[in-house]
Amino acid sequence: MAMCTGFASKRWMAIDSHPRGWLTGPIVGLPRDCLPRLEILLTANGLPADDCAEQLAAFHAIFDDGRLVAAGGLETAGEFALLRSVVVHPEYRRRGLAARMTEFLLQLAREQEIKAVYLLTETAADYFEQRGFNRVDRASAPAEISATRQFEALCPDSAICLMCDPGAG
Repeated sequence: MAMCTGFASKRWMAIDSHPRGWLTGPIVGLPRDCLPRLEILLTANGLPADDCAEQLAAFHAIFDDGRLVAAGGLETAGEFALLRSVVVHPEYRRRGLAARMTEFLLQLAREQEIKAVYLLTETAADYFEQRGFNRVDRASAPAEISATRQFEALCPDSAICLMCDPGAG
């Protein structure tokens, strides 16, 4: 598979704490030519990918030697944002990449002065609750969030809705 091209380094470089000491790359904006690989990674992990092309600017990624190993998005909607599709390739799990991506996206929300960050999940509610998110009734989400494709059509009604104040962390 071809390597993605065109991404520039950012400030989020870190050495992974995995026992083998693998180096992880910086978190970067997802290059357009990596969109098909993002869609494959999301679909393979049971996450919706139908609107990734239209939300490409919201997605960030971590690469290992050109391989897409983790991704996540922050879709802004007025004064609010939707944390979406935080995913790590199965071979790279348990190395702190999801936590790193989540904190990076929450930092972006703080920088943008987002009032609240919402997310929908069927499988990771406990994980996000450990990171400061609280369960809320899906119907209580603001209209801007409820109008996103994730809320309207892509995530099932059974998905748990969570919310956090990015400024509280």
